[in-house]
Amino acid sequence: MGLFSNKIDKDELKPGDHIYSWRNAYIYAHHGIYIGDDKVIHFTRGGGQEVGTGTAIDRFLFSSSNGSADQPCPVCGDQATISGVILSCLDCFLAGGDLYLFEYGVTPTLFVAKARGGTCTLAVSDPPDDALHRANHLLENGFGGYDIFKNNCEDFAIYCKTGLLVMTSISVGRSGQATSFVAAATAIVSSPLRFLTTSFMGLTAVAGTMYCISRLVSDIGVRRDVIKIQVESLVSGLGPK
Repeated sequence: MGLFSNKIDKDELKPGDHIYSWRNAYIYAHHGIYIGDDKVIHFTRGGGQEVGTGTAIDRFLFSSSNGSADQPCPVCGDQATISGVILSCLDCFLAGGDLYLFEYGVTPTLFVAKARGGTCTLAVSDPPDDALHRANHLLENGFGGYDIFKNNCEDFAIYCKTGLLVMTSISVGRSGQATSFVAAATAIVSSPLRFLTTSFMGLTAVAGTMYCISRLVSDIGVRRDVIKIQVESLVSGLGPK
């Protein structure tokens, strides 16, 4: 994988891969588990989710599959308004975007060198069969309510690959792309380091340093509020789908 991009070709895909595609001009990425035969299991926040669920930002950032009632996918149908764990064809999952492979077991140096959160983790993945088992089990039983900061598509895919979850109510978030931005913004605003310089370059250096530190300490591969839980136990605690 490259330092600046995890982009891959479709013919490189293997069942059990954690894949993602950027949405809305690279503002955020949508994640899922490739299961083979051009099919992806992923956790979506569709346009049909009830108002009042999730966060205010959830109402504007949709992660659902491609398609509409006017032009439904011949394979998947119209999935644009569906929320929850769903099965889609690869083209609907990508929604016209490029294909990227999420990396596991990266070194701290490579992790920090990555320009964006939500592309890799220090955590080590389980065998592909375990990821496929978790993804298929959650497809049948759900993954709880979608929340962009606490329970999103990246959380789903990382759990399928590792069995790890952040189980605390005081966490600022669980996934890489959510925690990196929230923690970095909070750290920069509250850090006394910002008073040490008034130059643009100095402020940029402080912001970059705090961003890298916040990403590293919030990664699921190093956090101490993480537990490994069997998918059957997780589902039993979620209640009805």
